[in-house]
Amino acid sequence: MELLDEIRACRMCADRFAATKTAHQPRPVVWFKPTARILIVGQAPGARVHESGKPFTDPSGDRLRAWMGVDDDTFYNQTRVAIVPMAFCFPGYDAKGSDLPPPPLCAATWRNKVMAQLGEIPLTLVVGGHAQKWHLGTKAGVSDTVRSWRDHAPSVFPLPHPSWRNTGWLRKNPWFEADLLPELRKRIKETLA
Repeated sequence: MELLDEIRACRMCADRFAATKTAHQPRPVVWFKPTARILIVGQAPGARVHESGKPFTDPSGDRLRAWMGVDDDTFYNQTRVAIVPMAFCFPGYDAKGSDLPPPPLCAATWRNKVMAQLGEIPLTLVVGGHAQKWHLGTKAGVSDTVRSWRDHAPSVFPLPHPSWRNTGWLRKNPWFEADLLPELRKRIKETLA
């Protein structure tokens, strides 16, 4: 069985997800091919992505594509863009309706295998704290990690999560749109050329 099929068939978190407020079944959202030139490392699919089976089919995805300066066709071309979250399934909500974190078991089981299959990727976007801790080994918070983006560029760009919840962060950090995003878009164009 190919790695993609193995991940799609994974049900190791079924009991964990059944115990969440959403009481949902696993539905791994797998979106990568070894030919990809850009890797987007996110947290975990949200409820809308769980329903659609396609990554970033929500307002966060709209914002991320705007940050990148790419259209839907470019973003969803798996031969060019791989989207590999820290957990392939929607983790569910807690009793208060907040997103649960990505289960570490998913990354521990699949991450190294996926990264080995992808090989050398010219450009990686590391979105959110869980992904930044794993891929960058950072102990700093998201703000500090993103603020030090030049330490990782041009091959890696740490980004905050594009969620509406971070709109206030974007207002408080105008350098993100003024300095980081133009460099990110330039690097994406070079990588996909």
